[in-house]
Amino acid sequence: MKDFAFLFISLGIILLGAEAFTNGVEWMGKRLGLGAGAVGSILAAVGTALPETLVPVIAIVFGGGTKESSEVGVGAILGAPFMLATLAFLISGIAALFTRVGGKRREYMLLDKSILERDLRFFLISYTVAILVSFFPNHVTKVVAAVFLLGSYLVYAYQTVRDGKEVDGGDVPALYIAPKSEHPPSAVIALQVVGALLLIVVGAKSFVNSVSHISLIYGVPPFILSLIITPVATELPEKFNSVIWIRQGKDTLALGNISGAMVFQSSIIPAIGILLTPWELQPLAIVSALLAILAAAVPYWYVRTKGRIKPVQLLSGGVFYLVFIFAVFNMH
Repeated sequence: MKDFAFLFISLGIILLGAEAFTNGVEWMGKRLGLGAGAVGSILAAVGTALPETLVPVIAIVFGGGTKESSEVGVGAILGAPFMLATLAFLISGIAALFTRVGGKRREYMLLDKSILERDLRFFLISYTVAILVSFFPNHVTKVVAAVFLLGSYLVYAYQTVRDGKEVDGGDVPALYIAPKSEHPPSAVIALQVVGALLLIVVGAKSFVNSVSHISLIYGVPPFILSLIITPVATELPEKFNSVIWIRQGKDTLALGNISGAMVFQSSIIPAIGILLTPWELQPLAIVSALLAILAAAVPYWYVRTKGRIKPVQLLSGGVFYLVFIFAVFNMH
């Protein structure tokens, strides 16, 4: 009962942190004159990706070089993109179906399709490279792949900032820690963002510990635990931030938060894994990666060929997640 209590308390902490973070990030984007794509795909995505980024880094760097720590690190690296491509899009689709904008239900997502198309294109290329290089034992090949992944993210970040239009901040809610200020100082905005991130990190860490303890009681293997449980907890910020923005009719920010995190999690973090671990993927890891690629390919195909996407079409991520759960029970 104590573990379940901590589970719900930590969930509340993450929710509070996500709400304050989205508010602070919008003000930061307004202050810097960044476009909605840059705010959602870089500031929000990288910021909320920090909790799940810490899990594999800590496991790999401070895990003593054991097989178990390497498995936990690789599982967390692969689990994050999978959860974003499946559950995060699923939850966003559900949120869009059940929220109204201007008193009307959405027929299509209200977004700049070029942003989602660009993000998913970078993800599909980077993640495919990260998975393919696992089949090459040559160390030089892996180093080249890691450098490519790091470089691809720099190109992505440059294009995102370059192509962004200035945010129309007229409808940005008041900064939570300075509600009476129409033009809060940059330091105050940064204080809220940092404080919100700390809340998210603390909440995610508590959530992971609680879920881990509960799961270990049932004998869940380390790799399965890190591949499924850890990303579910650490990806909560992206999901909650996106739901908040969808509720406000800011679908570009909402999906950019998810797709931007996918680019980060398919380039920077796998590069760390490739450089610091043997990067030899288990069959189930490869299955999860292939399903993540397929799940991302669906919305990419819609925005690429149709120029728009319906909320219900985002629900396809749930199908790929169910396929993965089926694979877990049949392969272990």
